[in-house]
Amino acid sequence: MNIVLLEPEIPFNTGAIGRTCVATGTHLHLIRPYGFILSDRNLKRAGLDYWEKLKLTEYKNYEDFLEKNPDLLTVEGRISGLWYATTKATQTYADVSYGPNDYIMFGKETAGIPEEILAGHKDSCIRIPMLDDERSLNLSNAATVILYEALRQNGFAGLRRQGELHRLTWDE
Repeated sequence: MNIVLLEPEIPFNTGAIGRTCVATGTHLHLIRPYGFILSDRNLKRAGLDYWEKLKLTEYKNYEDFLEKNPDLLTVEGRISGLWYATTKATQTYADVSYGPNDYIMFGKETAGIPEEILAGHKDSCIRIPMLDDERSLNLSNAATVILYEALRQNGFAGLRRQGELHRLTWDE
């Protein structure tokens, strides 16, 4: 799986998402500009010692991201395998089927993904249901919710499926 952050602004969110990506074997894609520098101590604190294990790719802008990921373009030139997480979507994240190599994009914390990007991709836009009076969830929480649904749909491939106690054993 792939998580894409378009112009992230808050280092803690990016760090927390990076940690989730490491724990799930997910590739993190960051599209500039950022509201911080990658060496920010808050970013590192949120990612803890996981940041060094992160599969990370950076891009100058959205067009650079599309250009460097040609697998997202179909023969007809349409985008496929890229989901846009937005509060403006008509379908929920649980209404769609994710492929094992799909990309899930999230916009900046203060504005989301620009409507200029969303407008041509209605069928690829997904949202997390919430109360009408609320604007959105925290970015790192939203990314985790949707990523784990995508991983569940793909059988949690490659992930440890059973935990173990540290000092004791499970009663059988």
